[in-house]
Amino acid sequence: MMKFFLQYKLAWFAKRIMAKYQPAVVAVTGSVGKTSTRNAIAVALGAKFRVRSPKENYNNEFGVPFTVIGVPSPGRSVFGWLRLFAKAAKLLLVRDANYPNMLVLEFGIDHPGDMAYLCDLARPDVAVFTAVSPVHAENFGSLEALIREKVVMIESVPEDGLVVLNADDPNVMAEQGKAKARVMTFGFSAVSDVRGENVGMKTREDGFFESHETFAELSFDVVDDEGRETIVLENRLGSGVMNAVLAAVAVARQFGITLEEAAAVLAKHLPIQPGRLNLLAGIKGSLILDDSYNAAPASMKVALDVLGKFSPFEFSRRIAVLGSMAELGAYSEEAHREIGMRAAEVADLLVAVGEKAKGIVTGAKEAGMMDAQIQWFADSIEAGRALDAQISKGDIILVKGSQSARMERVTKDVMADPLRAPELLVRQYGKWVRE
Repeated sequence: MMKFFLQYKLAWFAKRIMAKYQPAVVAVTGSVGKTSTRNAIAVALGAKFRVRSPKENYNNEFGVPFTVIGVPSPGRSVFGWLRLFAKAAKLLLVRDANYPNMLVLEFGIDHPGDMAYLCDLARPDVAVFTAVSPVHAENFGSLEALIREKVVMIESVPEDGLVVLNADDPNVMAEQGKAKARVMTFGFSAVSDVRGENVGMKTREDGFFESHETFAELSFDVVDDEGRETIVLENRLGSGVMNAVLAAVAVARQFGITLEEAAAVLAKHLPIQPGRLNLLAGIKGSLILDDSYNAAPASMKVALDVLGKFSPFEFSRRIAVLGSMAELGAYSEEAHREIGMRAAEVADLLVAVGEKAKGIVTGAKEAGMMDAQIQWFADSIEAGRALDAQISKGDIILVKGSQSARMERVTKDVMADPLRAPELLVRQYGKWVRE
């Protein structure tokens, strides 16, 4: 009962604050890449606007109002909730001249009706749809039902707004006819309005990795009807970060920011995000590709593709440490099996974690991986302890899994600077470290 009361009060305040200050709203949804895209958009728009974007994963019926009000979650603190409502009341009673004129929000959905609720709280002027994957399909019954729920955001954008779609995802592009607003596309497809080209990736072919080094470099061109700009990012890898930049450029154009301006600020200020293909020095001179924030089939494949780009030095290995993927419903068994088959193509050693990850083991064996190359552990604590003893100099270690798999524990066990875990890893606070 208390939860519903708090949710009602948050919505009441959020709607009235939105009506009073009328910030432009950019909302991002999709099965993968939401947070990276949201952060890139906030950086690009920050060149000209007062932007607020959530620091945490505030993307639901509680998180979106937290962002609108400009407060962190009070958790179970009674005094924290009282302070929150006091601040919300003050925003309504006294105009805050520094209130942001731009909100960049992330809309996550778990159940039917969630998207309509979020759009009612903060109707988007710009909607960005990143990609579709069966993640959360467990609560919707089918991928088609999940897509229909996400499309509610596209339909809510007014005619003078903008809908930004991933041109490389057929499921996303199939929904463009639902938009009343103008549609812009991004991606690597030749038909994209904002297009990525000439991708280059340099990785260190090294026998020993140390902290504070440049381990890799990613470069690509961003092309639109204004021209072409080259972006170079250190210690960033994968199509995810490139797609985030492309989507951010498309949104920036809607608000009068040129390609040159957006590219310059993104190349310089794009934040490194813990747990999202972050490169960390590991024990014994190894290198960790820490992608432990979360996982879906699409993002698993991207991470494995990145692992495959590395050429380990001499007798070093590519190691894939993969946890279970959650909330896939009827797609779960097949999705895990497909990931195992892909892992067999790029990894010298596969470490699977969690009950559902037994499907990863099955797929790897079907693809020809030998039993001696495969290990399975019930949880991430066991996996981290076992991996600690097996790592050798120069090994490249990908760590990835759904939030529930807690794969950051593996990363913490094998990183060279465990004392920097609060700075470099996800879920290093509050209930996460106590569990």
